[in-house]
Amino acid sequence: MEHCVRAPGGDVSAFEYLVKRHQDRVLANCRYLTGSSVEAEDLAQEVFVKAFFGLRGFERRSKFSTWLQRIKINHCLNFNKKRRRVTFVSVDAPEMASQPDLQTAPQAERTVVSKDQRQRIEAILDEMSENLRVPLVLRDSDGLSYAEIAEQLELSLSAVKMRIKRGREEFGRRYRSDLEAEGGAGGR
Repeated sequence: MEHCVRAPGGDVSAFEYLVKRHQDRVLANCRYLTGSSVEAEDLAQEVFVKAFFGLRGFERRSKFSTWLQRIKINHCLNFNKKRRRVTFVSVDAPEMASQPDLQTAPQAERTVVSKDQRQRIEAILDEMSENLRVPLVLRDSDGLSYAEIAEQLELSLSAVKMRIKRGREEFGRRYRSDLEAEGGAGGR
């Protein structure tokens, strides 16, 4: 970390080590926080770009991973806010019926999701509302405290606790329902 901070402005090789060390977690969390697997890679790359250009301002009052996590959370939350203002056309809309590339058989999707527990978790998180998904991911995946989540989301501590409780309950209900729909075959 120290070598990276002291490296000349154009030397990205020192920063490359930090990217390799944290990229998998940042990518996964960008996907979970936004519910967008399509945008996750771009978001993760943008997080690292922001970190690279902000590295000289990193005051080392916390670990690098904590600082990077804060950048990631803020970036993903800003993405979610911007996305709420965008109107999407459903692939189920009548005008989309003429687009064969957008049509997927529901059974094929269920088969893919059932192959791997990680895919099942991602699918369930995707179905959850942002109000429950984001605090749940910040707590259970990122390991933030309730107070840190409250600060990040600008919510009261009791609201954060309630959202996480409801998020866990909804996730558990959906997960059990998903397993039952497959006849209990997916709990590998």
